[in-house]
Amino acid sequence: MSRLPRASVPSTPLMFAAGIALLIGIHPALAQEADSPAPAEDQADLAKQVQNPLATLVSLPFQANFNEGVGEFDRRNTTINFQPVIPFPGEKWNFIARAIIPYISVPIGETLSETGFGDMTFTLFASPAKSSSVTWGVGPAFILPFASNPELLGTGKLSVGPSAVVFAGAGKFTFGGVVNQVWSIMGDSDRESVSRFFAQYFLNFNFGSGWAVGTAPIITCDWKADEGEECTIPWGAQISKVLNLGSRPANILIGYYAHSEYPEGGAENSIRFQVNLLFPQ
Repeated sequence: MSRLPRASVPSTPLMFAAGIALLIGIHPALAQEADSPAPAEDQADLAKQVQNPLATLVSLPFQANFNEGVGEFDRRNTTINFQPVIPFPGEKWNFIARAIIPYISVPIGETLSETGFGDMTFTLFASPAKSSSVTWGVGPAFILPFASNPELLGTGKLSVGPSAVVFAGAGKFTFGGVVNQVWSIMGDSDRESVSRFFAQYFLNFNFGSGWAVGTAPIITCDWKADEGEECTIPWGAQISKVLNLGSRPANILIGYYAHSEYPEGGAENSIRFQVNLLFPQ
């Protein structure tokens, strides 16, 4: 376990303001360095593709979540997710593989933390290849017990269940949602069984030139928790921009979410910062 003095951690408002300033200021500097910057219309199209969970676009998102007010001592829980998305286009069906590999720092007591990899989430969606203003996908979701410290950072269980996604676009708006429910099927018999729900709805408005604002809160529920302690329900907003990191297009995002409902000892609010490297065909 590593020590993480709370006094050295900047406040949530300061971090959010710094993230917004970085997002606004980073674009002109990077555009000057780009070998072949994408035209504004291409950036606008990529912005909508990034917002579509079923797009046939290879992407490598790195997402940092800073969750504040955790535990008795109001500590910070930090999760850095590597979330590769790899589509497999077909004539009638597209298959989209999505993984979430988390690297977590969990506060323990007043000053200690446990840091390492958490369980991996893997989802495979099957979606009709025929283009439409409304698209959908269904498939299995898995939680794989790969945590480096299963006791503190994982479930110790292999879990599986159904997942579904829907996406729609109307003019400058995109909206939809992703949902899954998993149950444990095998694993450490000394650990409690798993029954977990995940939902993320999203709504975005695209200004053009790759700029967008919207909301994409992540709702999670642990049905094995005590009554009234099951769910975390956030509300908030985010701003994003497609730009060029050198010659590689990327989507940069910063968001803030307050939690109107959360378990005792859970996070009160969170900041989301994401860099998503894009590989358009």
